[in-house]
Amino acid sequence: MKKLLLIGGGGHCKSIIDSLNQSTEYDIIGILDTPNKLGTLISGIKVIGVDSEMQSWFDKGIEFAFIALGSTGDTQLRQKLYEKAYLIGFKFPIINDPTALISANARIGEGTFIGKGTIINTAVQIGKNAIINSGAIVEHDSTIGDYCHLAPGATLSGNVSIGNHTHVGTNATVIQGIEIGEQSIIGAGSVVIRKIRSGSVAYGNPCKEAERE
Repeated sequence: MKKLLLIGGGGHCKSIIDSLNQSTEYDIIGILDTPNKLGTLISGIKVIGVDSEMQSWFDKGIEFAFIALGSTGDTQLRQKLYEKAYLIGFKFPIINDPTALISANARIGEGTFIGKGTIINTAVQIGKNAIINSGAIVEHDSTIGDYCHLAPGATLSGNVSIGNHTHVGTNATVIQGIEIGEQSIIGAGSVVIRKIRSGSVAYGNPCKEAERE
């Protein structure tokens, strides 16, 4: 089994651990998090160090890492940790829960997590370090950018485009052919029937952009 270091603890980390525990490909050696969590256990995995110690673990021969920090609208810390680990030389697997249904024709970027019960249909493209959370559905020909987060139960109909760093909330629905720009937040339960500009906070049924200051 390949030895894997998780970077970042918390609730999302627990989901990743649960999926990895059902795999025979990776052996989790521990978690790097904040100093106050040193020595604690997250789903049975010990916090063995802090984020600043990435280099020392790479020097010990650990080749694989995974950003296990979640995001709700703000993806900057996930990106910062990923870029730091990437520059050190870590490799980032794609972690798929065994219950996910993923087309052989889908293309998924490194460091992306595909959660329980998700459906990824044919000709879908997903960028790096994204989170496709439990029960999300991504239909054919859709494109999801880097560092995006589809929350549990989010549904993208066919040929949807989601820009980098965008969060689509729990049980939100995006109808076919819709484009959502970068760094946007779509509220939980929203129904998106028209284009959403980059940098927007949008919510409701039908989904509307909040007024900008």
